[in-house]
Amino acid sequence: MKRIIALLTAALLCLCACGEPTEMEPEGEAAGVVLNVVTSFGSDDGNRRNYEAAIASYESATGNQVMDSSANSNEGWKTTVLTDFMTGSEPDVLFYFTNADADPFIHADKVVSIEEIRREYPDYATNMKESMMKESFDGRHYAVPASGYWETMFVNRAVLDKCGVPMPGPDYTWAQFLTDCAAIREAGYTPIACSLYEIPHYWFEFAVMNNGSLSNHGEVPRVDADGRLVDDEAARKWIAALEDLRLLYESGYFPDNTLTATDAETVALFGEGQAAFLVDGSWKVGYLTKNYPHHLRDYAVSYVPGKGERVASDAVGGISMGYFITRRAWDDHDKREAAVEFVFHMTSEEVLSTFVTTEMTALVNGIETTGLNSLQQSAADANIHITGLSGAVQDTISGEAKRALFNNVQRVVTGQMSAAEAVELAIRLN
Repeated sequence: MKRIIALLTAALLCLCACGEPTEMEPEGEAAGVVLNVVTSFGSDDGNRRNYEAAIASYESATGNQVMDSSANSNEGWKTTVLTDFMTGSEPDVLFYFTNADADPFIHADKVVSIEEIRREYPDYATNMKESMMKESFDGRHYAVPASGYWETMFVNRAVLDKCGVPMPGPDYTWAQFLTDCAAIREAGYTPIACSLYEIPHYWFEFAVMNNGSLSNHGEVPRVDADGRLVDDEAARKWIAALEDLRLLYESGYFPDNTLTATDAETVALFGEGQAAFLVDGSWKVGYLTKNYPHHLRDYAVSYVPGKGERVASDAVGGISMGYFITRRAWDDHDKREAAVEFVFHMTSEEVLSTFVTTEMTALVNGIETTGLNSLQQSAADANIHITGLSGAVQDTISGEAKRALFNNVQRVVTGQMSAAEAVELAIRLN
């Protein structure tokens, strides 16, 4: 194992120094192990080239081969992955979600825990912060975390300057935000780029936290035996969150076509300098860089305004994906070490530094990034001031409940349904 780690390190140094993997012969006889690997780094993923480079350096260092069956991380891909596990067609290594999406194959003992792997490979995943490893239902850890996401507020500085609105900071309050939105609207710009038709959930997440706190963000409302909503703190903050969305809608702070517009259309308002604020995730840094390269200096990453117990520097996010080694590979004498080597390689500081610019990482020593554009640097600077993170509460409810909740947002903001009714209907389906 030490020999392999040395070889991988050498390959990685070449990768980082040259930008492309350098051919090198592995010491001794090539194992020639073929690993079937599935990840979310599909053809249009922004990190696809980095992933392919990392694969090439692994193959060069070890003599092993990677059969890549990656696709994009949509719902169809999730279904395919779970079906493969059910039919005995699972891969050797899987890069997948670490939340409840992974429960089916963990319950079925289809993946190997980090604790079990460490009995043979004591250094496995020791470069990661234990606190950022997702604990499963059995108290064990299965996925080696890679990079994580954050959700916060992007601002168009050019629009703010034209409206005489200062740049929001980590102490930004809800009251000041409403005042700023009024000034932006008065100046003839759209305050908030948001599609309540397609992407209402980012604002809902923060509205829930604003009406509760970082510590209780993950609490979900309940219904009683008769299907009636239980009047507790969780229910009250969800109701208040929807009422805050109604306030923003009634005040005219969303785009005029927010009830019919696509996410792409409303993001274009922000990108083209017609809207001031956009609440979205870390992935939008890459999207804006690709689609609006000539306007990057107009954009900055800031903070969603805080209300009540929540401060603006409390954000939604976390380590959402990681590498699993399947029981199939672990029980295969030839593949066991190859799979461990692969995960070690893909979660090393050298490889992750090519993937991560503005995303979070679980690496104990972190990473240093260079050559960032202005938007990426703004995100990196803003991340320094994040005081707390909570996973998305929407990820803790069923897909059916989620669809019902967000499909009814339009009815709530237009007064066709009360916020309490929308929450109750959704939780009945949970």
